[in-house]
Amino acid sequence: MSSTVGNQFRVTTFGESHGPAMGVVIDGVPAGLMLSPEDISFELQFRKTGNYLVSGRRETDEPEIISGLYNGKTTGAPIAIIFRNVDAISSLYSQVSHKPRPGHSDLPLIKKYGRENWDYRGSGRSSARETVSRVAAGAVAKKLLMYTSTYVSGYLKSIGPLEGSHCTDPLLSLNSKKFQTRALDRETDKKYTDLIKTTMKEGDSYGGVAEVFAIKPPEGLGEPVFHKIKAELGMALLSIPAVTGFEYGMGFKASRMKGSEAADEIIKSDEGELELRKNMAGGMLGGFTTGDDICIRCAFKPTSSIRIPARTVDLDTLEPAEISVTGRHDPVVAVRGVSVAEAMMAVVLADYSRIAGIIPHARLSESESDLIEERWKEYTGKCQ
Repeated sequence: MSSTVGNQFRVTTFGESHGPAMGVVIDGVPAGLMLSPEDISFELQFRKTGNYLVSGRRETDEPEIISGLYNGKTTGAPIAIIFRNVDAISSLYSQVSHKPRPGHSDLPLIKKYGRENWDYRGSGRSSARETVSRVAAGAVAKKLLMYTSTYVSGYLKSIGPLEGSHCTDPLLSLNSKKFQTRALDRETDKKYTDLIKTTMKEGDSYGGVAEVFAIKPPEGLGEPVFHKIKAELGMALLSIPAVTGFEYGMGFKASRMKGSEAADEIIKSDEGELELRKNMAGGMLGGFTTGDDICIRCAFKPTSSIRIPARTVDLDTLEPAEISVTGRHDPVVAVRGVSVAEAMMAVVLADYSRIAGIIPHARLSESESDLIEERWKEYTGKCQ
């Protein structure tokens, strides 16, 4: 079960970085949802490798939907999608085969499963390559959430010491899809680009922070007491490779505030609805969604595979050694991590929308399917 997430919208990923293919099985999608490889590819373009600011590995990431569709619509059966690995170069990992990399999962995997069973090629199952399956599942979840008029979108809030523009309106985060660095605007994109280029020349890497929003989510999602929506989102986001921290709303800043400062007034809107004045809690209170926009942030550590030599131990001799990793790796993994964080938020919200009975369990009517398709086209248009 360690490769499965979700209850009624269930996502299982499989495959290794240098195996024949990566893949995902998505169970719990009602029949009648219009779905195409192009829908999946739209989201995948934002985590794509092969350009000069991210990993040089050139995978096509062409989705093959091999189950769960008929005449362009979901059937209610599990949706299975595979991605053929076409650019794996295992020879780049000859050193790694006997020199575990500091900061990676190499040493824990050796201790847990034994060196003889350790797939060191591209980190095997622990590789960020696995996230192609998550983003594919996120594409399906995002489209299904259009039933509730919910958008999920994020941007790169910071890289290392460089803070980007602050997102004053969650809808503005859609602008980040226009920039390769996932910055909010052209000025920040240039600053991020310059920093990444400098970091690459130095053979080093930087961490970063992604901020992700769910715009107009359903209210009341989450279950007491151990399946609060914040706990589910925390688990999902922290399962992403390289993520080291999670917060929502005020986050850790709340620990430095007084109760009088952190209290968010309850008011009555012009429409007569009760709501929070500032949404300081990031769309979640008591473990339930309030209906306000959800705001979460996750911190990505610097990529551990860098050219700068690091101390390790040679497994063949058990003598001290050094390793300099010269393969194809992201100088700032958070750049592509934004789309993965979006995907995991969408998966959780789709799951709990199903649990709450907001999204139909068995099938969508033709009019519901058409409405989702209309909203999906509106969403993709805003991202271009």
